[in-house]
Amino acid sequence: MTTKAFQGTFHGEPVIWLQAGRYEAAVLPEVGANLIAFRDTENQYNFLREPGAEEMEAFKARPVVHGIPVLFPPNRYEDGKFPWNGKVYQLPVNEAKTGNHLHGFVHYIPWQVEKFSSDETESRVTLALQVREGHSVHAFLPFEFTIRLTYTLSALGLQQQVSVHNEGKEAMPCLLAFHTTLNTPFASNSAASDYTFQMTIGERWHLNERMLPTGDFQALSADEEKMKVGGLSPFFESMDNHYTTLPQNNRSFMALTDSRNGVKLIYDIGTSYKQWMIYNNGAQEGWFCPEPQINLVNAPNVNLPANQIGLASLAPGEIWEESSRLYAIPAGQ
Repeated sequence: MTTKAFQGTFHGEPVIWLQAGRYEAAVLPEVGANLIAFRDTENQYNFLREPGAEEMEAFKARPVVHGIPVLFPPNRYEDGKFPWNGKVYQLPVNEAKTGNHLHGFVHYIPWQVEKFSSDETESRVTLALQVREGHSVHAFLPFEFTIRLTYTLSALGLQQQVSVHNEGKEAMPCLLAFHTTLNTPFASNSAASDYTFQMTIGERWHLNERMLPTGDFQALSADEEKMKVGGLSPFFESMDNHYTTLPQNNRSFMALTDSRNGVKLIYDIGTSYKQWMIYNNGAQEGWFCPEPQINLVNAPNVNLPANQIGLASLAPGEIWEESSRLYAIPAGQ
């Protein structure tokens, strides 16, 4: 099997390309370490939504609904308020229609490429974001930490390993998500109507008019119950929904099936992500986002037990870490 890891470009942007057999992937260090492409070149499957050359400027201005953006802290915070250990940090209100802060600070800024390499079986790249005093993120979340992200490509697909290391002298919040944006269809010869999905959801959080959790759950519809077993279109209705995860067979995952080609894309997120967001752009066919999150939306402002809502804390020196994987298998398996 041929494997490579090398510097190149993606529509003019610096990129690290990974290749391993029929798979290839690309990550953009200068745009939030976004994994912008994951492809099966033999079968012409483009699993992630990629911007075209003419879309690059718009993408860089809002790099959220292409590839796999890193959100830290993820999703919405009421009035931009982020209470933590007796202090309240003010995040910028950047979503005018809700009056909230949205999606954090790391998905649009440069990350450092620490290393990239390949061997006989895989190719890999490691990127890091080191936050210290004077860093743009530190201005809003004044903690010292490093987020490190490693992508490994092999015959087993794409592995993603992420860690957050508290390198400061006080406890820090660890709230993180990935706004993973999947092409639907991902096959060049298929239509969106050929696709169904399964997702390990548990309960649905009730969101108010500002898209913030009330702390209560709302009943799942009959269609949402089908999400747990599969066979439901990703565009069955407009979704900007928030759910708990409920592992099946000790796994939390999303599976997207192409019935025309008889192939299933599996997104195994690991079990540290206790919440899902799912967004499908108003049920417009073409792409949708199954988003694994550590925490409940607006968690620091929600009066529920920290363990229930994923309001994670890292003591000085502690590391949080999780691995996820994207891979394709025959649909019958």
